[in-house]
Amino acid sequence: MRCPFCGAQDTKVVDSRLSGDGDQVRRRRRCVVCGERFTTYESAELNLPRVVKRDGSRVPFDGRKLRSGIMRAAEKRPISTDQIDAAVSRINRALLATGEGEVTAGRIGELVMDELRKLDQVAYVRFASVYRKFEDVAAFREEIERLEQQISPEEQRAQLDLLADLDKKP
Repeated sequence: MRCPFCGAQDTKVVDSRLSGDGDQVRRRRRCVVCGERFTTYESAELNLPRVVKRDGSRVPFDGRKLRSGIMRAAEKRPISTDQIDAAVSRINRALLATGEGEVTAGRIGELVMDELRKLDQVAYVRFASVYRKFEDVAAFREEIERLEQQISPEEQRAQLDLLADLDKKP
């Protein structure tokens, strides 16, 4: 790694540790020529699938655009940046897990709505209103009624797992 201060080719790794969700390595480096220290981040280069848009055009997947859409829906809501980063990470992993070379924009939208539904109902409705192109108040009302019929994430976490007892042997 070239030193950003003096341009020397030789640097030494002083410390390495996992960063983020464990999908990055943070390395603290020291230049052997000028002695300056700096940090680098190493992550795998992932070949995310191309996105097939509604009009049939194909574009490269853009994680910044995904994050921006989620941030816009979560604006002025009690959702931390870490929660948004974790949601983006889960969506990226889900897209990679398909093993497909292409994925529809609709599939990505559904993944985003699933993540937002777990994080915040208002952010979810905001995103859904744009994504599903709500035409009138009735469309909002239908989506809110559908949301109210579902069990909230807090309630889901509080429920006991009925199948957990099956794993235990008497």
